[in-house]
Amino acid sequence: MAVLEDIPGRSINPASGAPLTPERRAALRKSKLPWQASIYVYAAILPIGFQLGPLAMTSLRLVLLIMVIPLLINLLAKRYGPILPTDYLFIAHIFWAIIALAYNNPDKVIEQAGSVGLEFLGGYLIGRAYVRTPEAFLALSRRLVFIILLMLPFTLYETLTGHPIIVETIRKVPGLSSVTISNADKRMGLERVQLTFAHPIHFGLFCSVALSMSFVALRGISGTIWRYLSSMVVAGSGFLALSSGALLAIFLQFGLFAWSWIFAPVKQRWWILFGLFVLFYIGVDLFSNRSPIKVLMTYATFSSHTAYWRGIIFEWGMVNVWANPIFGIGLNDWVRPRFMVSGSMDNFWLVMGVRYGIPGFLLLAVGYALATAQVMRRNFDADSVVLHIRRGWVFTILGLSFTLCTVHIWSSIYSYVFFTFGSGMWLITYQPPASGEAAPTPRVGAGPSLRPPQSGAIPRPAGLASGGYTRFPPVQPMRRRTP
Repeated sequence: MAVLEDIPGRSINPASGAPLTPERRAALRKSKLPWQASIYVYAAILPIGFQLGPLAMTSLRLVLLIMVIPLLINLLAKRYGPILPTDYLFIAHIFWAIIALAYNNPDKVIEQAGSVGLEFLGGYLIGRAYVRTPEAFLALSRRLVFIILLMLPFTLYETLTGHPIIVETIRKVPGLSSVTISNADKRMGLERVQLTFAHPIHFGLFCSVALSMSFVALRGISGTIWRYLSSMVVAGSGFLALSSGALLAIFLQFGLFAWSWIFAPVKQRWWILFGLFVLFYIGVDLFSNRSPIKVLMTYATFSSHTAYWRGIIFEWGMVNVWANPIFGIGLNDWVRPRFMVSGSMDNFWLVMGVRYGIPGFLLLAVGYALATAQVMRRNFDADSVVLHIRRGWVFTILGLSFTLCTVHIWSSIYSYVFFTFGSGMWLITYQPPASGEAAPTPRVGAGPSLRPPQSGAIPRPAGLASGGYTRFPPVQPMRRRTP
């Protein structure tokens, strides 16, 4: 069989777009995560609390308190590229949340606006500002995998003994505090792992975020055996949280991996999957005596009791939404039957509607859905590295979208989820460099390259993916070699 060859050491696979040269692979493997993002990640996973005068602070809040105002000013000054519709919607969400809190809880508005605004907007802005290139995103993916692997001995110890030793150690230091030890009931004969987070659900969610980044985004960068093994450890660590919400995200991502692999030759495979999902939703709605949401909750939980309870929470949560559609109920207790002693609400999206009203929910949900759709519509077939990054990020966000229907998030994991979301915003406007140009390394505070392709750029060799331009140097005339 004839092999097409252009430059020695680089073969062309027409199905995967532009080839990844050994030089570029080596450069991507050595890429560094900006130190600001590194500090954020470590502050988010280390639950160190302390008092700053009358304020209850954490390591994460201290980092965000220092950084959030300069980041917001730089964003509005377009130093991180053009301002996106999602940027406006997320900022408006925080302002509406402050208004809703002022309306419902004027005595707590300053405290809550500071903590919620810092955690949500701060996390998003750090991801938006410091993860803006393929190099930074791949460095972030490697960092998350490294952290989970490093924590594996602590994870295994806790699942056997029930002792989160990192949290217990921090709490023993004079002047410091940490998250409350959850003491959640055993499942499957194992203790549920919270590691360094406020709840086992949050630890499972943290691991689920890293799964697609390790298995998909690092494809072609990390060795295949290492990528498979590290992904198994990430998924296994997430499983030890024994949380149905985290497992839902993990299984959904595995399903997307399988669909992508099985139907790789089918160009419209994602539209087909979307159509099947819509058909399934309509079918359940027509032929089941339960709503599709309740059916999802039934099969996304460990027990029928949990599913039943979450169904009641959703039903009464919506009663509160429709009773307070504009400003919500703020931090006040929500109306529910007397037998529902606990006020916890295991549905992040529902909490947003109950707490901040329909406008607060829509500003967040529309910004989230719009940015995800914009990234999904981008065509990176000409660059296999960015193609895999985009696919890994989208799989992660889709997993989170469903998981947030079954869990509530707060504190560090709340900030971290939107840091992850912000780390993919560069994909909306990113343009690969024109032919013959090296990939730019933006300075801190600069946006991604928005330069359009130069006229006269070298066209791709025949048989490659369409697009007309390549980021690689001009190639030698192609020759046919017969083994």
